Amino acid sequence: MTRARTIVLNGDLGGGKTTVSVMLAERLGVRRVSVGDLYRQMAAEHGMTALEFNLHAELDDKIDHYIDQLQHDIAASGERLVVDSRLAWFFFTDAFKVHLVTDPVVAARRVLGRPADAVESYDDLDEAVRQLTARSESERQRFLSRYGADKTQLRNYDLVCDTTRATPPEIVARILSMLDGPAGARPVCCLDPCRVLRTPETEDDGDIVVRYAAPHFLAVRGNLRLKAAMRDGETLTPMFLAG
Repeated sequence: MTRARTIVLNGDLGGGKTTVSVMLAERLGVRRVSVGDLYRQMAAEHGMTALEFNLHAELDDKIDHYIDQLQHDIAASGERLVVDSRLAWFFFTDAFKVHLVTDPVVAARRVLGRPADAVESYDDLDEAVRQLTARSESERQRFLSRYGADKTQLRNYDLVCDTTRATPPEIVARILSMLDGPAGARPVCCLDPCRVLRTPETEDDGDIVVRYAAPHFLAVRGNLRLKAAMRDGETLTPMFLAG
């Protein structure tokens, strides 16, 4: 009998990984592991903000080695889990890999709505957007340098979900519906059609096919279907990544 798969989530800061991972773990009755929580704890112990700790980790590779060995050991244990981590997809090779994307301004508003603390606080929306972007790029460069792993390459994942307008229960339901389904084209992207830029010269009515240049999606096929999804108020429309 096939062993039930671990689910790993990563994605944009402010994308709802914590909420979705908690709900998934509760629905599946499995343990949740959050590397983000561990990083925040370590940042606080060092008396640093989240951005400062990311920059510090670029210079001190012992931090990543500790976290990565922990993830490697957990993956090797064979326990079914829900893992909230921006690099778990790299270590949990047999997991179902989910990436959450969000409009940057929406993500910044969410982060601003959290209680501020010594690790993470922002004066206004513009500062939140800038710091979240800087933190994400710091992580991307660190992972590229140490592992040759680019977290922004969507083909690393089985499912990409857009949390800009979709609710956490909708995201959880979409993940669970695909978890045990047949393996088709990867990744499947379930995106907010209002965020996808249209090309008026491509008015065909087939599947929606998109290209990605973070944080933007551009439709290269399926514009008629895309317009219908926008008209119908959809928040999670299935699309496919261009080859």
